[in-house]
Parts: sequence; C-alpha cells; structure tokens
Amino acid sequence: MTKSDSKKYNMELEQGFVGACGGEIIHQMLRDHGVDIIFGFPGGALIPMFDVLYDSPIKLVISRHEQGAIHMAEGYSRATGKTGVAMATSGPGATNLVTGLANAYLDSTPIVAITGQVKSHLIGNDAFQEADMTGISRPITKHNFLVSSVDDLGRIFTEAFHIASTGRPGPVLIDVPVDITLNRLENPANLTMRIPGYKPSTSGHTRQIQSAAQVINASERPLLYVGGGVIHSDATDELRAVQKKGQLPTTTTLMGLGTLDETDPLALQMVGMHGSATANYAMQECDCLIAVGARFDDRVTGKLETFAPSATVVHIDIDPTSISKVVKADVPVVGDAKDILAKMLEFIESKDRTSWLDKIADWKKRYPLAYESDGKCIKPQTVIEKLGELTDHEAVIATGVGQHQMWAAQFYKFRKPRQIITSGGLGTMGFGVPAAIGAQFACPDATVIDIDGDGSFSMTMVEIITAVQHNLPVKFIVLDNEYLGMVRQWQEMFFDKRYSGTVHPCPDFVKVAEGFGAKGIRVDDPAGLTDALQELLDYNDGPAVLVVAVDPEENVYPMVPAGKSLHEMELGRLA
Repeated sequence: MTKSDSKKYNMELEQGFVGACGGEIIHQMLRDHGVDIIFGFPGGALIPMFDVLYDSPIKLVISRHEQGAIHMAEGYSRATGKTGVAMATSGPGATNLVTGLANAYLDSTPIVAITGQVKSHLIGNDAFQEADMTGISRPITKHNFLVSSVDDLGRIFTEAFHIASTGRPGPVLIDVPVDITLNRLENPANLTMRIPGYKPSTSGHTRQIQSAAQVINASERPLLYVGGGVIHSDATDELRAVQKKGQLPTTTTLMGLGTLDETDPLALQMVGMHGSATANYAMQECDCLIAVGARFDDRVTGKLETFAPSATVVHIDIDPTSISKVVKADVPVVGDAKDILAKMLEFIESKDRTSWLDKIADWKKRYPLAYESDGKCIKPQTVIEKLGELTDHEAVIATGVGQHQMWAAQFYKFRKPRQIITSGGLGTMGFGVPAAIGAQFACPDATVIDIDGDGSFSMTMVEIITAVQHNLPVKFIVLDNEYLGMVRQWQEMFFDKRYSGTVHPCPDFVKVAEGFGAKGIRVDDPAGLTDALQELLDYNDGPAVLVVAVDPEENVYPMVPAGKSLHEMELGRLA
C-alpha cells in the first residue's frame, strides 16, 4: 500500500469504511479488537485477505498445517486470555480446522476462525475447493457465520468477537466468500450487534449466593471442585480468598490446574480417572460439594450413580445449560465466577474443620502420588519431577494427550493460572507442539515447554519448522516409550496384553529435530537426566527437542476403570 493509498484508506475509515474492500474492513475490525497475531495458511480464496495483511502491523504466522494454526491460536489464547485468531482457505484448508474448533469448543477457548469460501454465486454447486463450513462446524462452534454481503462484515466481526469472549467462551467461525473480500462498501458500515437471544448473565443472584454460603457454612466436610471456568474468568484470587476463609479443601479438574498453588495444604490435586487418591476419596465422603466453573465431565465423576453420594451440591457456572446437566445441583448459582466468589466471600464463615482436614492429611500420607524406580531406566514421573525442580515450577507447560499428559498433571505441581495448556474435553493428540508455539508467541520471555509422548509428538512435529523460522526458544520433551502408551495401558489391564496397533516404533527424533533446524538432545541413562534437562533449559537460540527414553511399560496410577466409582480406583503396585 503506497502512502497515497494509505491516506485515502484512512479517510475511508473515517467515513465508515465507505469505498473500502471487504479485506480492508476485516483487517481493520481485527485491529479494532486488539488482534496482534494471526495463525494461518494461505490459499486461493484467501489471496485478497493475505494481500491486505502484506503491509499490516498484525504479525502473520504461517503454520505447516492448518490444524497446527488453530492449535497455535488456542495456545496463544490459553496463555493470555485473549481471543485467538486462525485463518484458512476454503475446502481442505477450512476442514483442517475442524479438530481445533472441536477442541476449543469443549475446552471453552475463545477463538475466531476465518475461512475463505468460493465465490458467492458458486456456493452449493460443488465448486473447486468448496466445503459447507457453516454446516460442518455448527455442532462444534459457539456460533458461525456465512457472510453474504460486504455490508455485513463490520457487524459480523463485532458480533463474533463478542460471542467468542463472553459468557462461556468458545470458538466462532466466519466463512467469507472470496468475492466479499474484493467487493467495496458503498454505504457507511453498521457495526451495531444484533444478537437478541444472546444475553449471558454475569452477576449471580444475591439470594442464591447467600443460600450457597449457608450450605457451605453448615457443612462438616466441604470440598471445593474447581474447573477451567475459574481461569477463564480471572477468578483465582477470589477463589483462594474463599478457600482460605472457609478452610475449604480443594480439588481441580485437568483444566482447573493452576487455580491454586498445589503445594498448599488445602490442595488435593486433580480429581477423577487419574486424579489423586486423596481427591477421589474426599469427593466420595464430602457432605457439601462446591463446583465452580466445572461441568462434571465423565472422567471426573466415574460411575454417576455413586458419585459424591452424601453431598449437597452447589454449582456455580456462567453457562446455565451446564448446571444440573450431569449432576443435579441443589443450589444453582448462574453467573461469572469472579463476581460470585467476590460476593460470596462476605457470607462465608471462618470455620474450624480440623477433623475433616486431619482425615484428608491422613489420606495424603497413606496414598501419595508415587512410583517405583529401580534406577535401571528413566521413569517418566522422574523426568517431570526433576523438570519442576529445575524450573521452580514456574514454566508454562503444554502437553499432548496420553500418559505423559497425566504424569505432567500429577507431578509438575502447578502454582498459577494459565500455566498448563492441554487438551481436556476432546483429548487431541498432537495438540502439544503447536499449542506450545502459540504460547511462546504469547509469552516471549517465559520458559515454555511441551511435555509430549512419542505418539502425540509425531502427529504435529512438523510445526517445529514454524518455531525455527521465528527463532522461538520453545522447548520440547518427548517421553519416548515406543508405544501408544495410554491405549497400551488399557490393553494390558483389560485386554490380556494384546497390544494391537499400539506398538509404535519411532524415527530418530534427534535427527528429525536437527533436520528441521532445531537442537536435538537424547538421554537414555538415568544418571544423565538432570544434565540433559539443564542443557535443554539453557538453550535459547531457537527451539530444542529433548528425547528421553523412558520405561516402556510404566502405567499411570491411580486409575478409575471405566464404569467404576471414584473410590474403586486401581492404585497400582504401591497399593
């Protein structure tokens, strides 16, 4: 764009975008909503949009696959709380975003995904690289739009960012036909939102908040159960204040890790299928369960009929459809967790809960998260414990999905919100590599580490090229057991060790990393683990990959088998 063009364009903006093309309008709407980075991949239907971005102050990061782009946007969003933006062309480019959209939807991550589409008059004619993205994405987005006129662009983008970031956050898709990005606006743009059915409640009802506090105050064995909604609402301080005043022992979901310092005596760590024995026993014996920003996922509840059988349930959530959806709430409180917890603090009484806390302390002593080690091979838990020590538990940790994810959740000891970036609801293998890259863009001065398994890492390791291109100091740890470990564990426990499809020979990941332009390190001997981790942490001249050969048949414990109650967990060899 020349100086004269830029001056003309600025005048057009002052006149309500009159004379601006669709691509220019989209660009300005992105800037108006504070977008400073876009993750995407170009294609024919997006050429006009990418042409506008050529002179833009918005940073454009080109992934090696569109799925990588949207996971980078998720990592960026989860690390900052901002709305992430991903962009892909029509047809296969757009459909490659589907996994990321579903992942963001289940984990309540605010994303605006922009997809190119064939020309408006070709829609429905099976044109080259046409895909019905509004139809495909409808079940896995909070909302979606197919733009039919350049006149609607300003309003649609205003609505999209509002919907994605308010209420229960989530992904919004905007499908833009290529001719819309070229057409010019003839009349001033109308940016007024039209969302008559969308009015998320943020302020909790005072009477319900008082009722919830009364139930909590009257209880003898209360338990706070905290999910990712507390992090989304920036309610960590309010939660900790309520916890301390009421002396409320607290467990979290996978997505809620970091809402409290896990070294705190009131912290019980994660609950559920691979949660701590203490958290699971406390859930089954509590007489008051206070769920905040959590949705009672099946990996948390185990057998529903016997879940928290003695508890009066208080459920605080901004999404009214989540309340009593799985577990009936005796005291529902709809609204933003930050607002509700701040108001609740006034009504919570300081209580002496010595008997209940002593019982919890006894469970912690009897059933710690532990593992056996003969010193002959590297245990994956040891890797994560040592990493926590070397980073003082301050690093931003991304993960893939599998055994390594559960070990990271159990053994890193998270201390603050937005510190763990992982795939919860969808369980997306391959999430870790691009999510870590997105988080490193978001937090350039932070130590960002992807803890991955060899199977999950293999799916998206090509994105290391993106990290190399931008000289990002992101660090990758691959726990290499040459199995698809979590599935193998189930096959061992429930299918007579018939390892069908789970033996997973891998390439030389060090050579792969070096071929991509990253630093590669490998360690096989327990005696060399600390030095290898330190070498990884000290390297800041771009990305680095540490491959750790770990015990191939180590299992994750505790484990609640499918169909069993939380108290029926398998504790492993240390039981």
